[in-house]
Amino acid sequence: MPEKAQSAPQAAHLLDEEQSRAIEEARARRSETRRSVSDDLEEILFQPLPVLDHGFVRVIDYMGDDAAIVQAARVSYGRGTRKVSEDRGLIRYLMRHRHTTPFEMCEIKYHIKLPIFVARQWIRHRTANVNEYSGRYSVMDKEFYIPAPEHLAAQSRSNRQGRGDVLEGAEATEVLDILKSDSRRAYADYEKILNETEEGEVLDENRQGLARELARMNLPVNFYTQWYWKVDLHNLLHFLSLRADPHAQYEIRAYAEVMLETVKRWTPLAYEAFTDYVMGGTHISKQGLEILRRMLDGEEVVQETSGLSPREWRELMASLGR
Repeated sequence: MPEKAQSAPQAAHLLDEEQSRAIEEARARRSETRRSVSDDLEEILFQPLPVLDHGFVRVIDYMGDDAAIVQAARVSYGRGTRKVSEDRGLIRYLMRHRHTTPFEMCEIKYHIKLPIFVARQWIRHRTANVNEYSGRYSVMDKEFYIPAPEHLAAQSRSNRQGRGDVLEGAEATEVLDILKSDSRRAYADYEKILNETEEGEVLDENRQGLARELARMNLPVNFYTQWYWKVDLHNLLHFLSLRADPHAQYEIRAYAEVMLETVKRWTPLAYEAFTDYVMGGTHISKQGLEILRRMLDGEEVVQETSGLSPREWRELMASLGR
């Protein structure tokens, strides 16, 4: 089972008074529409869903629903009159056989606040429209990510991209102290060379201060940034298949798990098919299928006689729960 995200702060702690008021005003507005609307997603529209210590995910807008996927697949008019069970069967067929274009008919736009190092990992997915907060024009926020103690782990000895045992005792305390003190000092130096506070106040009238576009280079990658991220459902599900996976880095996985819940509200039939066939399923190679056939015929197959490398064998056996 995927590791659960650490307990997040209340959403109210993530926003200032002006931001909270703007969100409440947006949520109070109502518009008559002939478009398809997802009632469950409407419940959380605009609301910040907490992630990590200072981050959040907000659904800003969306287009389409499960019916839009079915409509595109059948090239039909309107929402159609078929039963939900028939729509479910078609969506599961599309997911199972990787017919992806009908899922591209649905789009969703998020407002996301995340640490810079997570954003740099995230942006490798080049299938969305992105507009990020600019440190050239605005002063960066004084907010930085500090891992919870249970996520403060050593480098794995067997996986260059993974974590090993959790740090404990004096070493863990020292690492946390260094992360916090370095972040605070970096921001203090940022304000000093900028000659400006987070609120925009000039520190010393006799100094010019460094340009914002240069001063920002002093900040470490655990500081928070924000962006708007718009993506179609097909590419969102591909992103989630990689980033909500138990092997993904915890920090980006925490965001993916929250976004997965928004998909569940938005397109529940597509979500069900995705979790069954993609997240809960597995891909087996031609050689793997042959091994399964041999096992079903009663043959005892071991790695040495399988034709698979040790790593391929371990992965196949893990997928079979053996």
